[in-house]
Amino acid sequence: MPPVTPPEPTRAAYGGACVASIVPALLRKAEPAWLPAPVAGARAVVLLVLDGLGWDALGARPDTMPNLTAMAGGPVTTVVPSTTAAALTSITTGLPPSVHGVVGFRVALDGDVLNVLGFQLAKSKRPPDPFTVQRHPPFLGRPAVVVSGAAYRDSGFTKTHMRDARYVGYRADSTLVEHLRTLGRGDAPFVYAYYPGIDEVAHAYGLHDGYYAAELHAADRLVGEILDALPDDVALVVTADHGQDHVGPDGWRTLGDVADYTAFGSGDARFRYLHAPRGGGAELVEAARDTFGPEAWVLSREELLDEGWLGPDPSPATRRRVGDVVLAAHAGVAFVDPAMPREAHLVSAHGSLTQAEMLVPCVAARGRG
Repeated sequence: MPPVTPPEPTRAAYGGACVASIVPALLRKAEPAWLPAPVAGARAVVLLVLDGLGWDALGARPDTMPNLTAMAGGPVTTVVPSTTAAALTSITTGLPPSVHGVVGFRVALDGDVLNVLGFQLAKSKRPPDPFTVQRHPPFLGRPAVVVSGAAYRDSGFTKTHMRDARYVGYRADSTLVEHLRTLGRGDAPFVYAYYPGIDEVAHAYGLHDGYYAAELHAADRLVGEILDALPDDVALVVTADHGQDHVGPDGWRTLGDVADYTAFGSGDARFRYLHAPRGGGAELVEAARDTFGPEAWVLSREELLDEGWLGPDPSPATRRRVGDVVLAAHAGVAFVDPAMPREAHLVSAHGSLTQAEMLVPCVAARGRG
């Protein structure tokens, strides 16, 4: 069999048309060419993050998502890795993962591994101080209102990427709309809102059946209701943290013999960090390339950081947290972390460098209320 030529990876446009640039552009009232025109001159802005909505998914289903399709704007990149923990932190802080240090879903931290979203350590029962995980202020240090799920209000990850922003918790989609209706008629110049449904459905059901299409339609209907709730001097900007890749039950890969060279794993299903025992990094890189090269971009720690995949100027914390190797899937596969075997029940996954995962919308419209 001839060798497989991998596709070109999609690089994050740090400093340009990237999700990490959206909040700085909005709060500084900058008008880069990629920022949708309805933002200009708006009295206030609502930034809505639809977790898991890739640009490719939006483009493939215009009839399913008429409200989003009609909005002005286009694609921007997310960050690397293309995953919620890293991307939401980049959106709120305006910084790349190389600087803020939240380098994946599971992060190596002081001899342990932190599940960032659940904010649980693998070994210790006592969670870390969110400030030690991520030290940079959100929203440029300015006052902001956050509208997100009530269940997330006091989570460690909320404290990590939002600090003490004013938090308005919603308990149903209808209350999200009503909170934004009230805030849109108030004096808050900037509101950040978050909706998790697309990502949750994609992980549970995948991308190829009626459940996913129904959720895309429901999310688009929610966007339409928000537009109807906002006055016409308020701009609604919609973006996402990442897209998705369908993996299915046959796409999950165990480490096999590579486990013999691996002390532990971290990261994400499609952006799997492998950490070698002391002094074993070179052997791990070689074994990973031999085994997974046909299905993944296999990068050493030095390649990952020196080539700027996570962004420029990686902090000391970032250098400590990434693995000796990263497996960035380009085929429709994902890599099982032996410490999290239940993750293989997910039907879709993300984290890697494919266009489907890396390109997300940045679209906007004025309120219609």
